[in-house]
Amino acid sequence: MGRLTLPSTGPVYLDASGFIYSIERIEPYRTLLEPMWLQAQAGQFSIVSSDLVVLETLVKPLREGDTVVELLFRSLFEASEVRLIPATRPLWEEAARLRAETGLKTPDALHAAAALHAGCTIFITNDDDFRRLKELPVVVLDDLLREENQV
Repeated sequence: MGRLTLPSTGPVYLDASGFIYSIERIEPYRTLLEPMWLQAQAGQFSIVSSDLVVLETLVKPLREGDTVVELLFRSLFEASEVRLIPATRPLWEEAARLRAETGLKTPDALHAAAALHAGCTIFITNDDDFRRLKELPVVVLDDLLREENQV
């Protein structure tokens, strides 16, 4: 499996897929992301996401009545190494600009705007659409898996 190269400092943006992979222990992504969580817990950097991640991650456990997974997500959002960016009007306006320029879907544009607002040094996702953003250093987890298979 490829390796996720993390910054020595600066916030790391994680979209909903990364939170889901970590909490629901979905392999091989959970293993790829584990060093990120350990380094964040050690205080090397914070993990940032938009408040939108709350909606995106809680739908499935709420629908299925899975209170254990729901509580795991809620606890993670309150962890000291995680910082959620509120969706303020200026953030929505930035998301609108990004959506107009790149054609990103609304939720993705909001995630991108939050990452730019927070000055994130890396944007971790599994969504190729974020490659449209030249301003963000995007890492697509599936790319790391493909790199491993080519070696």
